Amino acid sequence: MLSTELKSQIQGAYSRFLEAKGLKPRYGQRLMIAEIAKVLGTIKADDEGKREGEPAVVAVEAGTGTGKTVAYSLAAIPTAKAAGKRLVIATATVALQEQIVHKDLPDLMRNSGLNFSFALAKGRGRYLCLSKLDLLLQEGQAQSATAQLFEEEGFKIDVDEQSQKLFGAMIDKLAGNKWDGDRDSWPQELEDGTWSRLTTDHSQCTSRHCPNFQQCAFYKAREGMGKVDVIVTNHDMVLADLALGGGAVLPDPRETLYVFDEGHHLPDKAIGHFAHFTRLRSTADWLEQTAKNLTKLLAQHPLPGDLGRLIEQVPELAREIKTQQQFMFSACEQLADFKPGEDMEGRERPRHRFVGGLVPEHLQELGLELKKGFSRLTDLFTGVAEQLKEAMDGEAGIGIASHQAEEWYPLFGSLLARAKGNWELWLAFTADDPEDSPPMARWLTLAESGALFDIEVNASPILAAETLRRNLWNVAYGALVTSATLTALGTFDRYRMRAGLPKVAVTAVVPSPFHHADAGVLKVPDLKADPREAPAHTAAIIRELPGLVAGSRGTLVLFSSRKQMQDVFDGLERDWRKRVFIQGNLSKQETLNKHKARVDSGEESVLFGLASFAEGVDLPGAYCEHVVIAKIPFAVPDDPVEAALAEWIEARGGNPFMEIAVPDASLRLVQACGRLLRTEADRGTITLLDRRVVTQRYGKAILNALPPFRREIG
Repeated sequence: MLSTELKSQIQGAYSRFLEAKGLKPRYGQRLMIAEIAKVLGTIKADDEGKREGEPAVVAVEAGTGTGKTVAYSLAAIPTAKAAGKRLVIATATVALQEQIVHKDLPDLMRNSGLNFSFALAKGRGRYLCLSKLDLLLQEGQAQSATAQLFEEEGFKIDVDEQSQKLFGAMIDKLAGNKWDGDRDSWPQELEDGTWSRLTTDHSQCTSRHCPNFQQCAFYKAREGMGKVDVIVTNHDMVLADLALGGGAVLPDPRETLYVFDEGHHLPDKAIGHFAHFTRLRSTADWLEQTAKNLTKLLAQHPLPGDLGRLIEQVPELAREIKTQQQFMFSACEQLADFKPGEDMEGRERPRHRFVGGLVPEHLQELGLELKKGFSRLTDLFTGVAEQLKEAMDGEAGIGIASHQAEEWYPLFGSLLARAKGNWELWLAFTADDPEDSPPMARWLTLAESGALFDIEVNASPILAAETLRRNLWNVAYGALVTSATLTALGTFDRYRMRAGLPKVAVTAVVPSPFHHADAGVLKVPDLKADPREAPAHTAAIIRELPGLVAGSRGTLVLFSSRKQMQDVFDGLERDWRKRVFIQGNLSKQETLNKHKARVDSGEESVLFGLASFAEGVDLPGAYCEHVVIAKIPFAVPDDPVEAALAEWIEARGGNPFMEIAVPDASLRLVQACGRLLRTEADRGTITLLDRRVVTQRYGKAILNALPPFRREIG
């Protein structure tokens, strides 16, 4: 039972919050608070505060407009404090993370009477590395001679005039306390290429040995995290922490209550964390370059002792592995028949997939040789890194001064990270899959590498269920997963399978405050064209689209393939095309800004987008009065992870179309429909140009899982 004290604390905070804001209680929000408190507020713990018994996990689907952040914060903050635990709120996107930290939590503190402290935890890659900035500013001086040997590793020292200006401005703002070194708080958009030169990662950071350690933006931000009640971060950061055993970067999972907002992304994020890839040609070039660089380094610096002995072994080993890489490249080239295909974002990806994850024997043997080679290389670089650490600590007898070790450490750290990444890939590529578990998906992708083509070797888990069960649900003190889309076809079955939710997990759906039937209409017109016949379907969309969206100020048209999107655009009359912004020409944010500006100026504007515009895009009011969906968003048939999952389900006597394809498509369709109503005042139309929801047996289930809009079936 929930203690009376905790119950009245939560209820009191909610009443105060509503009163201060002049709001009425929302039924869905109240229900959500109650569900979370019931599960997370009644966890039994032993004398040391460790959870006893089954995992405490609750999954809540809460429609748009429920006020999820307020609901889970009001329930989870007092609960975590009462249990003496920390609360970690993790989101899938930076945008939501920023909103929670800058808007939602401060608002809650002001208005609910709850007393708590919070901080934002981002990965090292979001922060500036002062040492790298220093190096770039003293461009080309003698000190960076070693770095120039390693240009390939991202230690490019040449700095053009524009960059020189930017780096100078950064130093000035840091010195005047006008910037904290966080990428997201720099006033202008920073290109990925520029930023990658300014940041560092775990493998290259010398941490407390760094001369800039006291001023380091990342460590300063990290320091503030030790004492706060609530940490806001992202899914990737939680997964990275769990992969290190938990408690490395974030609090120990056994002492933590987790909230996963945008929780429908968690299974895919987890798969991504344990997926590996390497490019054969570019890795062979890297090995050759490394051999040359280190030979040159040894010629310039005769190194006594273990350090010299370790580095001396690298060039020969690197060239041996390079030869193996070339054998592997030829073998893959001969074997693979690369079928054209595109991914969910419409990028062209010719691939060759190994059916059932089974790699032919001769590739398996070559892969095992590469695994051995990279394992030895990883050991050598690990040894070098250890020696450099000792030298930085001022250990005598290493034969290298501490300032020299400091300069070399990031270089060897990046070599170690790359060697280790290759070792992990070949380990996963050649491993035997356990009998009762889903196999790894294994495939080759044709990649462009300058003028030459390259072959990318991939290995990825097809389900994250077991990983999440073992490392998260079973270990955490308690956890909540929430999103507007957790169910598919009206049940949590799909999410349970993908996320490995414990059998005892409590699930609940709380209603959205929107009156869908009054606010919107769902139309399924008869285009007299089957979506499975792409040319005829595309022609019908070109013919009907201008008439369908006439009179709407802002329209969002969603496609499942880049080809169809481009073909429809090219087929429209030139004058009509002028009102269309098509995804991919500008950044997502710029595209949305231009669309909004056009609507604000009183003109009609139409957005053409793919999967990433079907969720997480917020276009309230006139910005989106009409959502047109070209067809039911079934997964791209050539996604290797999904194809391998389908195969595995079929091999076990299941029906992958009904068990995976239909629920997944239903979920994506619900997300796409979720773009229409963003506030209680919004009104509009959804038009689905795919009559399979009416003509196919599975269509009815998909149609009934959509929000309860008024329907007009043509």
